[in-house]
Amino acid sequence: MDINPYNLIPNHFYDLLDDVLCEKHTHYWLKGGRGSCKSSFIGIAIPLMMMIDASKGIFSNAVALRKVGDTLTDSVFAQLLWGIEVLGVSSYWKVTTSPLALKYIPTGQMIKFRSCNNKDDVKKIKSTKFIKGFCKYVWYEELDEFFGMEEIRNINQSLLRGGSYYEVFYSYNPPKTVDSWVNNEVLNVRDDRLVHHSTYLDVPAEWLGEQFIIEAEELKKHNEMAYRNEYLGEPTGTGGAIFTNLTIREISDDEIRKFDKISDGIDFGFAIDPAVYTQNHLDKTHKRLFIFNEIYQINCSNKKLWEMILMKKISQSYITADSAEPKSIAEMNGYGSIRILGAKKGADSVEYGIKWLQDLYEIVIDPRRCPNTAREFKNYEYERDKYGNFISKFPDANNHTIDATRYSRESDMKKVKWEVSNRSVL
Repeated sequence: MDINPYNLIPNHFYDLLDDVLCEKHTHYWLKGGRGSCKSSFIGIAIPLMMMIDASKGIFSNAVALRKVGDTLTDSVFAQLLWGIEVLGVSSYWKVTTSPLALKYIPTGQMIKFRSCNNKDDVKKIKSTKFIKGFCKYVWYEELDEFFGMEEIRNINQSLLRGGSYYEVFYSYNPPKTVDSWVNNEVLNVRDDRLVHHSTYLDVPAEWLGEQFIIEAEELKKHNEMAYRNEYLGEPTGTGGAIFTNLTIREISDDEIRKFDKISDGIDFGFAIDPAVYTQNHLDKTHKRLFIFNEIYQINCSNKKLWEMILMKKISQSYITADSAEPKSIAEMNGYGSIRILGAKKGADSVEYGIKWLQDLYEIVIDPRRCPNTAREFKNYEYERDKYGNFISKFPDANNHTIDATRYSRESDMKKVKWEVSNRSVL
C-alpha cells in the first residue's frame, strides 16, 4: 500500500500527524470549530496507525466512543469509514453494522464502537475484549457530552490494558461556558498531552464549499459571539448561560402587524407548574425569532387556558402542544375555535430543539408582553456537577416557555434536521 496521508489533511495538521506517527504523546486533545477537519484527521489517523502497527507485527485495536449510542453510526463510524475510503484501503477492511465494527482483514485487528449513556453501556465498555492484541487507540468524539474527567479516567482504565503504549484522541467544539469541565481541563498542562486547535480558516475553502463559507460569514456579521464559539471554537461565555443570542426589547405593534410566519405553542401545567402559551414569528431569511405573546398561569384549568388564548391569540395559526397530555389537547379542541396538535417530539427532541434555538442569529423577546419568557430564557443555564462546574446538559426546570417555544417551531426544526443529516461528512 502506497499511502501519503499528508495529501489528505490540511497543512495545519502536518505537525500533529508527525507527532502521532512518532508516538510522542498519549493524549491528543483536538478542539476547534465547525468544519475544522479535526474529526476527519482522527478518522484517517486511527486506521492508518493500526495498519502501520500491523506492518511491525503489533496487533493494535481501537475503540471509538460517543456518550449516546444512537449517534455512533452517523458520527464516528461514518467518519472512520470515510477515512478508510480516502486512504484507498477499503478492500482491506471488513464492515459490520450489527454490531458496529471495522475489521482489518490481513490481521484481524478491530475497531469497536461504544457508548456510555447508562449502566449497561458502562458494563459493555468494561467487558470489551479483542480476540488478538490489545486496545491501543481510543477516540472520544464530542468530548463535552461526557460528564467529566472522572468518567473519562474510568473508561481509559478499562480499555488501556495489555500494551506498552497508547494514543487517545479527544475531539470537541469548546462549549460556550468558560466554566465547562472540558474548558477547564484543557488548561491543565501534562507532559503526555498535546492540545491542538483548528478552525475552518485552516482548511482549504474548496474542501468546505462556498455555502459553508457564506454561512460562517453571515453569522459573523449578525452574531459575532456565536460565530467565535461555533466557527472559531472559542469558549465565549463567562458563565453558564445557554442562550447568548438574546435581545430583550419592546416589539412594536407595527412590527407585529407585519409578522406572517407565526407559530403557537403550549406547555401544559400541573399542580405547581404553570400552563404556558406562546406566540412567535420566525424571520427565516435572517434567522431571527420574535416572541411577542405569552400566557403564564399557575393552577389554570384547560377551559380557563382556552378562554385566555381566545382573548390574546392573533392569526389563524394552529397550536403545537406537549403531546404527553393527549386528554388536555382533546378537551381544548372540543371547545372549538382553535386547533391544537400534539408535538411529535423524539428521543433527542429537547437537545435538538434547544440547539436549534441557540443557532438562531437572534431571539428577540418583548419583556413587557412576555416577562416570564424573558426571565426563563435569560436565566436558563447549563447544569452543574457535584463540584459546581457547568456541564453540557440542559436542565429540566424553569423552562416552561422554552418548551412551549420548541413545540411551536417543531416543523421548522425537522426541515433543518433533515438537511443536516443528508450532508456529507467533513
